[in-house]
Amino acid sequence: MRKVFQEELQKVHEDLVEISRLVATALDRAVESLTNADVELAQEVIAADARIDFLQTALDEKAIEILALQGPVASDLRIIVGSLRMSASLERMGDLARHVAQLTRLRYPEKAAPESLAGTFARMAELDKEIINEVTALLEDHDLTRTSRIQAANAELDELHAGIFRAIADQTWTGSPSVAVDAALLSRYFERFADHGVSVSRKVSYLVTGEWDGDNTSN
Repeated sequence: MRKVFQEELQKVHEDLVEISRLVATALDRAVESLTNADVELAQEVIAADARIDFLQTALDEKAIEILALQGPVASDLRIIVGSLRMSASLERMGDLARHVAQLTRLRYPEKAAPESLAGTFARMAELDKEIINEVTALLEDHDLTRTSRIQAANAELDELHAGIFRAIADQTWTGSPSVAVDAALLSRYFERFADHGVSVSRKVSYLVTGEWDGDNTSN
């Protein structure tokens, strides 16, 4: 029975890694569609999000089944509950990548990101890619040195996010109200994506060390 239990826990772990990889792919493709105003690629990102949702639901159902049938205790219970919470964060990251693609589709054939802020959004996207790649690796190898890199990238992204809002609120802003709204939404999507990445990294750290980082950015 213990062997079966461990195999089930391993399957939950593998599913988390797979979801994280799919989220990384979704972000890459969403950013490409945003940069190039590629509406066909944006539509592919939107459609592919169903796979992430399906895997998250399946993982959660498996975790709940383990809780009901196996009666895990101590560290095993922590792993299962942590996996449930991490799957929710990863699913939300997939949703945020989808939102970027949806905004791209909405503004086609124009670009959703205003030209004056294109460099800032490019850097935000780069940081989010770094975060999800580190999260995926962290889920695989539990190397906690990755958490500091994730947090550093998130801190820079927070500064860029604040800068976007300062730019669109400044008296020198010449963009239309709809462009300002698009910029604010896009910035928020990138910023929240990073927050959920930090949340996953903190949960992995808790699973490894048993100690909770109280400076929680995202649930």
